[in-house]
Amino acid sequence: MYGTRKLVVSVLAYAGAALFFLVPFAFVALTAMKSRQEASLLQLSWPSEIHLIENLIQVIQVRDFMIVRAFFNSAFITVFSVTLIVIFSAMVGFVLNRRKTSWNKMIGFLVLSGLMIPPAIVPTIWLLQELGIFRTLHSMVLIQVAYNISFGIILYRAFFSTIPRELDEAAIMDGAGPVSLFFKVMLPLLKPVTVTNIVVLSVVIFNDFVHPLYYLPGDQNVTIQLTLYNFQSMYNTSYNLLFTNILVITIPMLIVFLFFNRQIVSGMTSGAIKG
Repeated sequence: MYGTRKLVVSVLAYAGAALFFLVPFAFVALTAMKSRQEASLLQLSWPSEIHLIENLIQVIQVRDFMIVRAFFNSAFITVFSVTLIVIFSAMVGFVLNRRKTSWNKMIGFLVLSGLMIPPAIVPTIWLLQELGIFRTLHSMVLIQVAYNISFGIILYRAFFSTIPRELDEAAIMDGAGPVSLFFKVMLPLLKPVTVTNIVVLSVVIFNDFVHPLYYLPGDQNVTIQLTLYNFQSMYNTSYNLLFTNILVITIPMLIVFLFFNRQIVSGMTSGAIKG
């Protein structure tokens, strides 16, 4: 009886999840295949004629291939932001886990505050203008690092609690200094949580819409998410091109997420028992 009930609940859960995720994706994909007139009806139906290739060409060519430039801008921001976050959050997580001081609680509170307290947009813009880096990709990298490093620190700190301290002591007895201990002994052991950080943060930063909207106004350093404005206005929206653009934006990160799904779960659950 219990087994049957568990099976029914599992089937309903999987069906609900499939309905929740697949139906919106199917709606986007089908609308991207339609003509402008047919797409404007916003119906979940098979297109009378498939116009996906034509829509894709228009999306790529609009405004002097803006989406191509935007893709490289987003890739630049994502790669450098994730690299800096992984390096520095791993270092901070290592120190917080291994060195127990009276400051640990305060630092831990500040790290959590980075996740809970919303960013101050106007002061940040003023600071970037004073530094002369407003509207630049480099400033966007720094902003993404500042906004997302707390997440990485929490994951790394929890993961370090699963690594025995005896390993540190053995490396120190063999003559390893703090730098060698971290980079030669600890860093190779961080693969699961590092993969989790890279994938999750890449998806978050690559798909970020709000922060580039504030900090990268104009077309010069446009990111991939802001290209959605190319096909909608106050009085007119080309839904076929808009949803084609959404499809182009979604597929790369979706593929990455599907390939590294197990590593993400492994890294997120590491340190859940200890620490």
